[in-house]
Amino acid sequence: MSTPPAAGPVHTADLVVFGGTGDLSMRKLLPALYHCDRDGRLSPETRVIAMSRGGLADADFRGKVDAEVRDSVPVDDPAVWQRFLGRLHHVSVDVGAANHPGWHHLAELLAPHEERDRVFYLASPPRTFGPFCRELAEAGLVTPRSRVVLEKPLGHDLPSAQRINDEVGAIFDERQIFRIDHYLGKETVQNLLVLRFANAFLEPIWNSLWIDHVQITAAETVGTPGRRGYYDHAGALRDMVQNHLLQLLTLTAMEPPARNDREAIRDEKVKVLQALRPIVGTEADRFTVRGQYVGAGDLPGYLDEPGSTPPTESSRRVETFTAIRAEIRNWRWAGVPFYLRTGKRMPYRRSEIVVQFKDVPHSIFPGGSPNRLVLRLQPEEGIELHLMAKEPGAGEVTLKPVPMALSFGKTFTARVPEAYERLLTDVLAGNPTLFMRRDEVEAAWRWIDPILDAWRATPALPEPYPAGTTGPAGAHELLGRSGRAWHEEEL
Repeated sequence: MSTPPAAGPVHTADLVVFGGTGDLSMRKLLPALYHCDRDGRLSPETRVIAMSRGGLADADFRGKVDAEVRDSVPVDDPAVWQRFLGRLHHVSVDVGAANHPGWHHLAELLAPHEERDRVFYLASPPRTFGPFCRELAEAGLVTPRSRVVLEKPLGHDLPSAQRINDEVGAIFDERQIFRIDHYLGKETVQNLLVLRFANAFLEPIWNSLWIDHVQITAAETVGTPGRRGYYDHAGALRDMVQNHLLQLLTLTAMEPPARNDREAIRDEKVKVLQALRPIVGTEADRFTVRGQYVGAGDLPGYLDEPGSTPPTESSRRVETFTAIRAEIRNWRWAGVPFYLRTGKRMPYRRSEIVVQFKDVPHSIFPGGSPNRLVLRLQPEEGIELHLMAKEPGAGEVTLKPVPMALSFGKTFTARVPEAYERLLTDVLAGNPTLFMRRDEVEAAWRWIDPILDAWRATPALPEPYPAGTTGPAGAHELLGRSGRAWHEEEL
C-alpha cells in the first residue's frame, strides 16, 4: 500500500516527550513519529528527546526502541528506520527534584537551536503537568516558539481541571497549549466535518425535522487487568465520556462554522457543550445508567481482574459501563436525544456514530425501516448510509435495508494514518484545530460533574452485566422507553 505524500510545509522542531519510555510513548507516539518520518512529514533536523527517570544514555534508549517498537511498525526500508533512530535522544530527569542535573543536560541539548520550535509533550499523569511546566520555565527552556501538549485526563472534575489549566497557563499562553484527544485524529472524525459541510444534500436534513436520534458508542472487549488502582478513581464517565464521546457529540451537532479556521470550529464546539441540558439530582436515575461487568464463562469480573490491587468500596461503586441520554437545547436539535454509551468487556470492539433519520411520513410499502447514517471510527474506519431497497423477485415488494459503504482502507490506495500521526503533525505545524481549548474542557466538566455528584449521593451500586455482553438491562431500557433500540439490536 502506498504512503501519502507530505501534506503542506514540513516544520523543524525539537520534540521533547516527558514520560518518553512509558507505555503511551512506546505504543503510540514513537510508532506514529516513525510513520511521519517514513512519509516525509519530519524535516531532516527534527529531533525526538525522551525524558524519564530511566538513567539511559542515547544509545541505550535507541536500543530499547529498536527492541520494543520495531516489530510493531512495518520497517520496509532499514535505512529509514536507522534514520529515525538517529533522531532519538534521552535525558534523565526527576520532576520535583530541585536542581536536578537533567534540566541542565536538556538545556545544553536545546541551546544550539534556539530558533527552532520546541514541543513539550507531557505523556505523564496530570498531576505532573503544572510542576513540569514550572520547572521548564525555571530552567529557561520556554521560548515564544514553544508549545506544550497535554494528554488526557485533564483533571478528575472541574476544580482540578481549572487548577491544571491555571498552572500550565501561568507558563504558556493559551495559543501554546495543545490538549490532545486522539479520537479527533481519526480519519472518520475529520471526514464527519467534510461530510457535513462539503455536501449540499446533507445540511438541509441535519436537524430535528429529519433526524430522530443519534447514538455514539465506544465499546471495548478488554477489561482492566492490572489497572484497577487507576480505574477505581476514573470510571467510564471520566475516562471516556468527558473527553472522547463529548468531542464526537460536538462535531456531530455543531453549527457550520463561517470558515475552516482553527478558532471558528472550536467556537462552535463550545456552543454545543454550553447548550447541553444539565442532568442533576434524581434526573440521573432517568437519563443515565451505570454498570459494572461481572464474571461470565472464562472472563473475570471487574472485582476479580488478575494483577490488580485488592478491591475496595470504590471498586464496588465504580462504573465500567455508562449510557446517557443527552439533549441539546437549541433550535437545530430541540427534541432529538443523543445517546452516549461506553463500556468494557463488551462482545465487540467498536466506536461509531449512528444518525437515525425519521421514518417516511406515509409508507406505501410494508416492512420498511428508517434510513441510518453510520460513521465507524474503529475497528475499520468508514461511512455507511443505509437505504431501503427492493429485494429482487416477482410478486410482492419486499424491502431490505442496504448499506452504501465507504471503507477508507478499501477506497483509497494510500495508507490511512493513525490518529496520533495526524495530531503530532498538527502539533509540529502549530495547528490547534483538532485540540481542545480551555473553555471547551471546562464546559465538558460542568456538564459531567452534576452526574458524578448524583451518583455519589445514591447508595445504589452500578448495575451488574455479564462480561462479554452488551451492557446492563438498564441501558436497553433507556432507549426502549421511547420505542428505540441500540443500533446492533436492529441489525
